[in-house]
Amino acid sequence: MSIIVTISSLIIPAIMMFIVLYGLIKKCNVYDEFVKGATEGLPTVIKVMPTLIGLMVAVGVLRASGFMEFVGTWIGKFTNPIGFPGELMPVTIVKIFSSSAATGMVMDIFKEYGPDSYLGKVTSIMMSCTETIFYTMSVYFITAKVSKTRWTLAGAFLTTLVGTAASILLARVI
Repeated sequence: MSIIVTISSLIIPAIMMFIVLYGLIKKCNVYDEFVKGATEGLPTVIKVMPTLIGLMVAVGVLRASGFMEFVGTWIGKFTNPIGFPGELMPVTIVKIFSSSAATGMVMDIFKEYGPDSYLGKVTSIMMSCTETIFYTMSVYFITAKVSKTRWTLAGAFLTTLVGTAASILLARVI
């Protein structure tokens, strides 16, 4: 296990070192290219910022008002029999909008039920099997100036449903 931890802690620095060394071998001014790329990315950040702020405020308001817990309790009546506890419904809904807000909710679940509990396992697996749909769509589509999303939203919801189902099945096995 310690070998895996060591390797995982070295991967990012190794990739960064590889990029720098490759740039030097190709006689490329790596720092100037980095600064140029960062400068070109700044307008994108500015264009996306209002959408991100709106998403974060909306999630914060829904969470602080207790609406998420209400929805989780109500939907839990239907999902509990299939093995998906209602306590996880708020995390599932919030994850669709904001991964960082969902991570805060995951920490609350860990504190209350423990990371090795069934709820902790389902939540952990679900967080890695699902995507922040609206965040990702807003960032990428605004940046690429895509106006017709076609089946993206339906496909994203389907993959979230499949990822959530997989988290339930995998947590039962573990």
